[in-house]
Amino acid sequence: MPKPTSKTTARAPRLRKDPARKQKPASVPYEEWLLERLKSPEEAAAYLEAALEEGDQAILMLALRQVAMARGGVAKLARRSKLAREATYRMLSDTGNPELRSLRALLRAAGLRLSVKPLAAPAG
Repeated sequence: MPKPTSKTTARAPRLRKDPARKQKPASVPYEEWLLERLKSPEEAAAYLEAALEEGDQAILMLALRQVAMARGGVAKLARRSKLAREATYRMLSDTGNPELRSLRALLRAAGLRLSVKPLAAPAG
C-alpha cells in the first residue's frame, strides 16, 4: 500500500520545457577574452598594475597566473625564466609569496619588468 502524502510534501508538478524558447546562459565566460587581451604587453602591464593597486597578494598572484596562461602557460614561462615548474606553480598560487628575484625572472620571461613611479603630488 503506498504511503499517503500530504499536500505540503507532495511533489510539485513538472513544467514542460518549450523547445522553441532558448535559454540564455546566466553569464558569459570571460577567460578567452581576457587571455587574448593579456597577450599584449601593454594590456598585461596595465592588468598587473591594477592588481597591485588592489593591495591584495592573492589578486596579484591570480593576475600573474592569468598573464602566464596568456603567454603560453605556467610551465612554458617557468622554462623561459629558468625556474622549476613546480616552484613556479606554487609561487603563483593564491598563497604564493615569491622572492623578488623569482618575480623578476617570471616578469622578464613574460616580456615585462617591475618599475616604481612617484605618487601624484597633492594639489595645493
